[in-house]
Amino acid sequence: MFYVFLANGFEEIEALAPVDFLKRMGVEVLSVGVSGKTICGAHNIKVEADILLPDVKLDENLKGIMLPGGMPGADNLDKCPEVQRAIDYCISNGKIVSAICAAPFILGKKGILNGKKATCFPGFEGELKGACVLEDGVVTDGNIITARGAGVAWEFGAAIGSALVNKEKSDGILKAIQWKK
Repeated sequence: MFYVFLANGFEEIEALAPVDFLKRMGVEVLSVGVSGKTICGAHNIKVEADILLPDVKLDENLKGIMLPGGMPGADNLDKCPEVQRAIDYCISNGKIVSAICAAPFILGKKGILNGKKATCFPGFEGELKGACVLEDGVVTDGNIITARGAGVAWEFGAAIGSALVNKEKSDGILKAIQWKK
């Protein structure tokens, strides 16, 4: 199981492109409604979440989580105790923790990026406490995957897919969707 947390104000492309990519790879992905069953994105696109917070199971079946950016979506994720618990569980158990755009600030605030390579949307670099901040579109350092923004959402999904399944299958999906590297 791989959870994508959606809170009101999330960046739609940053959430939905990686979800689409991971489903193409055969990964079991569920969107989690932090703000209710119907979540309104940063551009007023409404998305119905697969499950709500009480349905999240932090156990051995969990492969990882994703935090989309967008504002105030990332702030809303940061303020959610259940999201914080999911991050802590994943870090403690070596699961994938991925965040894109503004959302890596949540990991920086928690000290998770200390000594790790990471990236984020320009302007949030100061929030990535202790990280070696890169300007790359997508950065993987161990079980932490970060990305700059909506323009690299497919690459972000591919990096998560590579970590969860394998790089060959991920590269195959990129080729199939006509992605230019």
